[in-house]
Amino acid sequence: MTAIDSTTAIDASRTVAVVGTGTMGQGIAQVALVAGHPVRLHDAAPGRAQEAAAAIGTRLDRLVEKGRMSPADRDAARRRLFPAADLSELADAALVVEAVLELLPVKQKLFTELEKIVADDCLLATNTSSLSVTAVAGALRSPGRFVGLHFFNPAPLLPLVEVVSGHATDDEAAERACATALAWGKTPVRCADTPGFIVNRVARPFYAEAFAVHEERGADPATIDAVLRECGGFRMGAFELTDLIGQDVNEAVTRSVWESFFHSPKFTPSLAQRRLVESGRHGRKSGHGWFSYEDGAKSPRPRTQPPAAAPASVVVQGVLGPAEPLVGLIERAGITVLREEGGGCITLPGGTELGLVDGETSFEYGDGIIYFDLALDYESATRIALSASAGTLRTMPGAVDEAVGLFQALGKDVSLIGDVPGMIVARTVAMLADFAADAVDRGVASAEDVDTAMRLGVNYPAGPLEWGERLGFGWVCELLETLHKRYPTGRYAPSLATARRAYADDGGEG
Repeated sequence: MTAIDSTTAIDASRTVAVVGTGTMGQGIAQVALVAGHPVRLHDAAPGRAQEAAAAIGTRLDRLVEKGRMSPADRDAARRRLFPAADLSELADAALVVEAVLELLPVKQKLFTELEKIVADDCLLATNTSSLSVTAVAGALRSPGRFVGLHFFNPAPLLPLVEVVSGHATDDEAAERACATALAWGKTPVRCADTPGFIVNRVARPFYAEAFAVHEERGADPATIDAVLRECGGFRMGAFELTDLIGQDVNEAVTRSVWESFFHSPKFTPSLAQRRLVESGRHGRKSGHGWFSYEDGAKSPRPRTQPPAAAPASVVVQGVLGPAEPLVGLIERAGITVLREEGGGCITLPGGTELGLVDGETSFEYGDGIIYFDLALDYESATRIALSASAGTLRTMPGAVDEAVGLFQALGKDVSLIGDVPGMIVARTVAMLADFAADAVDRGVASAEDVDTAMRLGVNYPAGPLEWGERLGFGWVCELLETLHKRYPTGRYAPSLATARRAYADDGGEG
C-alpha cells in the first residue's frame, strides 16, 4: 500500500453523510459509525433513511452478540446515527459519500445540489463502480474536492477501498480520502479514473478466459472451476463466483469496461454469458446460473480421471521452468528421475513428452506430446489438468494413462481437458499479469497498489505482478505471443508493458 499521511484524515468528531441507503450505503454508513463519526443518512425515498438506520442498529446488535462490539459502544454509535429527511440537514458534513443509482444524470444532479449546501472544505465522494469519476464531477464548480471512494460489498467486512482521482481531483483531496479510509480500518489504494479502476479492469481475464475455454468445449464449468481452485490456488472458480455475484451484474461490468475502452478486443464480453443473462439465469439469486441452486440440486462434480499406474521412471530433459519443482516431487514419490540435456520436458517410458503448457496445441506435434497446466504451487496443488490431441487419445491411450498415473502418484487429482491453447490456469495468469503491468505503465496505480487491490478485492492468491515476476515476464510474454498466433484478434497480443518486462528479464537481449 502506498504510504499515507494519517494526520490528514477527517477527524472522528466531524460528521459523515451517506446519500443512498441501499446495501452499499448502509454498509458505508456502518463503517463510518463504528469508526466514531456522527453519521447522517439520507435517501430520496420517504422513510428509507429511518428504515436504514433501524437496519444498521440491528447489525450493531449482532456485533454485540458476537463479542465484536461492547454494548456501551453500540449505544454510543446509535446516538450518533441520524436519519435526514432533507439534503439541507447534511450542511455540517465533512464528507458526503454517495451510493445512489448508477446513472450519471442522477449523480450529477445530486452533487450539484450538495455543492450548494455543504461547506467549501467538505469532501465529496462517489461509490460508483462503473461510471467515470471525472464525468460525475464534471457538473461541479469545484471538482477538485471530488473523489471516488469505491467500497466493496459487504463494506463492513471487506478491507479494500479504491480511492479514485478524477481528472480534476486535487492531490490533497485524494490524500485526505485515503487517510480517512485508513483511519476507518480499511486498506485504501490510489488509482486514476480509468474504466473499471483497478480491480474491475485487471480482473476481466479471470472470467473471460474461463468462459472462453468453456465456449471452445475445452472443459465443463465444474472442471474449469476445480482447476482454478485446486491448481491455480484461487479462492473460487470463475463460474461459481459469477453465479454468486450475479451473471447480470458481472456481465454488465464487463460490457461497461469493454464499451469504455472503445470495444477493445482485450475486454470482449462472453457470448455464452450473454445468453445466460438473456435467459434469466442470473445465478444464485434466480436459482440457476451456470449451475442450479434449486432445492435438491446436486453440485456438479469436476471430471476426474480414474486411477492409473504410475511409471517406474521418467526422463527429465533440460529445465522445466516454472514447473521445475515437479522434479523433487517425482523423486519423493519413489519414481526414478533421469536427467538429460533437452528442451524442458518430461519423457514418459512410452516415449511421449509431457510438457508445461506453452500456448501451443498438442495436435501440432502429432501424437508426441501431452501438456500439463501451470500451478500456483505444484507441491500444494491438489489437482492438475492435462490436455492431449484427439490423435493421442485415440492411438496412444497408454501414454495418457502414464501421464495420469505420474501426477496421481504425486497426490493429485487429474482432469483431462480438451486441446485448448494455454489451457486454464496458464492463460488466465498470463493475461492477469499482462493487464496488471499495462495498468501500472499507463499510470492507473502503482505496482504495489495493483497487487494489493487484487489480493484484497478479489482474494487472488498472489498479486498478478508478483505472480508474473515469479514466473518471469519472458515466460508470460512468450505464452501470450503464442496465443496471439492462435487467436489473431489482438486479445492476446502482449502489451508494451509486458514486452518491456520480458526484455528486462532477458537482460536486454531480444
